[in-house]
Formats: sequence, structure tokens, C-alpha cells
Amino acid sequence: MTDPLRPGATIGILGGGQLGRMLSVAAARLGFKTCIFEPQGDCPASHVSNFHYQADYSDTDALTAFAQACDVVTFEFENIPTDALDVIEAITPIHPNRKALATSQDRLLEKNFLTRIGLKTAPFSAVKTASDLQSAIDRIGTPAILKTRTLGYDGKGQARLHSDDDAEAALAAMNGAPAVLEGFIDFSHEISVIGTRAADGAISCFDPGENLHRNGILHSTTVPARLSPAQRTDAVLLTANILNALEYVGTMGVELFVTGSGLIVNEIAPRVHNSGHWTQAGCTIDQFEQHIRAIAGWPLGDGSRHSNVVMENLIGADIDRVPEIAKTNAALHLYGKADAKPGRKMGHTNTVTGPAK
Repeated sequence: MTDPLRPGATIGILGGGQLGRMLSVAAARLGFKTCIFEPQGDCPASHVSNFHYQADYSDTDALTAFAQACDVVTFEFENIPTDALDVIEAITPIHPNRKALATSQDRLLEKNFLTRIGLKTAPFSAVKTASDLQSAIDRIGTPAILKTRTLGYDGKGQARLHSDDDAEAALAAMNGAPAVLEGFIDFSHEISVIGTRAADGAISCFDPGENLHRNGILHSTTVPARLSPAQRTDAVLLTANILNALEYVGTMGVELFVTGSGLIVNEIAPRVHNSGHWTQAGCTIDQFEQHIRAIAGWPLGDGSRHSNVVMENLIGADIDRVPEIAKTNAALHLYGKADAKPGRKMGHTNTVTGPAK
């Protein structure tokens, strides 16, 4: 794609969840149409998009029609089958690129990539067998955490090892899937940086947010994060390093541990990110618009923060609190999901706590 997309063009989004929903809203504000590809009906993104291709990712005819209907395609989740991407990319551009997607889909590839470009991660080792796991424990020690290399999110596909005695149960929890053992990091808190890179190499990063997790799921993000000026600069620079190394186009979330010896990269997400929802209330141009601007070939907007914000996820039965939340000054973002299941993200709130200083 050499010329910027003009208003009226169609942006395709693989996945129909809440991130696709908010991308669609951002695209509509800029005059674009959106086309969702999502196997499930009545999905959050379908409520606000122009078109919805409801078909399986193995449906070559549907994928072909979808790609032909779009001027550019992006995605709202990582675990898209490679064969589906092959079909789409033969017809229309995909941003971010396949390299970024493949790197983030596999925890081992991701950590190898991060260490190769000079960034720090938790100690890690690939695990396929009981012998691999014991060797990894001997090298890394316990406590540690065993994670599937692919498909894990929000605490799923993970097993903690408090001691060597937990090895057998942890390996069984992987159900035969290739895994990675990660050593625990002694950190004070977790932060994340949401960064966007345009096709011309321009980069804009939002201020780091401080994350709080409960039961493996993000509970809240607070901005500004507790960081020294040097730490804040380092967080932004390493995010830019990742974006450039991947020749990335679009918005990315980078999760970091703050430690006494520097910042440790936890993981990267090649898409708009839950911990960046605060930008909807704290910035003139939020993470979703930045992503649309980047993939459409538009100039990136000013990502500077004008307000301090606390973002809080509404998980499962938290949706029952909406009538009370509506009486406060919190900005409500509800995703239109019919069933409030435990652990399911139903919406979020953004509360402005004061002006940025």
C-alpha cells in the first residue's frame, strides 16, 4: 500500500471481539467502513461494523470474498490460522505483518527474538518432555511457571511450580503441548507501553501504564505509572526498538516488569491492548485511532496524555455493577456480550483522576 486510504475505504478486521468493536468505532470516526470476519454470530464487533462475514477460518471461499471486499486487513487477536492468512495476503495487504504475528504466537520464538535484539526477559527454557522440564528446573530453579508455547492468554495454559515436586502435575497440565519454563522475576510492579509505528517508520508511544492483575486477568491500569524519568524513557525506547525490529505497522502492547536492575520484557501483543484502553479518556487520539491511522497509511496522531486515568475491567458478574457505576463520573464502555461468564471481559471503565502534570 503506497497511497493513504481515502475515507470510504473498507478496513477488514479478523476477529469480532471487543477490540474489533472499538477498532470499528475508531475507523468510522475517520470515515472508513469496516468488515469483520468472525465465525461466531452476534459478536461485539458485528454490532458496530458495516459487514460481517460469519464463516470458519478454514472456509477458503469466504476468506477470499472477505479479502476482496477490503482495502487493508488487520486483526484483533493473535491465534489466526496460517492458512487463512495465506489466502487473504494473496489478495490484500495485512498489517501488522506476518513476522510480528508469528513471533507473538509462540512464546519461545518471542523470547528468542527479544533476547536477540538485546532486551532482557525472564530466564526461559523450551520444554517438551519430562526430561526437558527437569533440565530446565535444574538451570532456572523454582518457583517458576510452565506455559504452553501457543494459545495461552489471561492465565490459561499455565501451571506454577512452587518446587520440583510440582513438575509432574505441571507437565500434565500442558496436555502434551510444547511449553516454555519461565523463572520468576522479583519485580515491584508491571507496566505496559502502547506504541504505534507507521509504514514510513514514524513511531508514537503513549505514556506507560501501571497494571494490576487478579487471577491472571488484567484488573486495572493506572496512568501515570510509578516510574522514574529514566525508567519511563527506557520503556518507550525499548518499545520503539521492538517496533522497528519487526518492521511493524500498527499498534502494539509491550508488557514490562519493573525491577531493581532494570526493565524486563514480559510479553508483546501485536494489536491494540487491554492496558491501553485508558487512552480513550486520557488522550485526544487513542490507541484504536492510532492503529487505524497506521494501517491506513495516514500520519500518526499526537499521543500525548492530557489527563491521569484509571481503567478498570468489568469481569463476569461485575457487569451487575453498571447501574451504580452509571451514577459516577466513570466513562462506561460495554461490549454487548450476552452472557456474563466468570473471567469474561464484559466491559471497562475509564475514570479521569486529574490533569496530567
